[in-house]
Amino acid sequence: MELIVPSLATLPQYVDALERGWSPDNIRLEAAAREFLEMIAADAPAFIARCTDREAKAGDVTLPDGSKVPRLPGFVRWMWDGAFCGQIGFRWQPGTEALPKHCLGHIGYAVVPWKRGNGYATKALGLMLAEARQEGLRWVELTTDPDNIPSQKVITSNGGVFVERFFAEAAYGANKPEFRWRIDL
Repeated sequence: MELIVPSLATLPQYVDALERGWSPDNIRLEAAAREFLEMIAADAPAFIARCTDREAKAGDVTLPDGSKVPRLPGFVRWMWDGAFCGQIGFRWQPGTEALPKHCLGHIGYAVVPWKRGNGYATKALGLMLAEARQEGLRWVELTTDPDNIPSQKVITSNGGVFVERFFAEAAYGANKPEFRWRIDL
């Protein structure tokens, strides 16, 4: 498995995953998948272009409660083993490790259900950490649901250390508990 830059050539497999019920957004799930399919149908080249948005020009981000917040610089990579396996994304604020309260972490990932259990998320996170180092950050943070043991194992396998239990902003649901993890770069 490797990470690839999203492209028009590989887009059909990404679309197929969305149509099969997978979503790269593990909070907004189906709503996000529908939005991505609509964006692709409207302008596939623009969708691919916004997958690498190092200057945060792609417009606001929609939170689970429907509110909008400014986008952070970032990019996504697709997990690829000869076919589409999932997505991993990295976002940051230039010059600092700090993130706005509405942003639950620097890195997020999602593997398609039919490829889970192969170690792809663990490998993808390791590869993404190498890219994150190039931004000059000293560390990155990731968050998990308290009961998401597989994701916690992905993080700890890559050197992640538990930081705290906290409650996400109201935009993510009232009193939604989260675990925060940190990986030194």
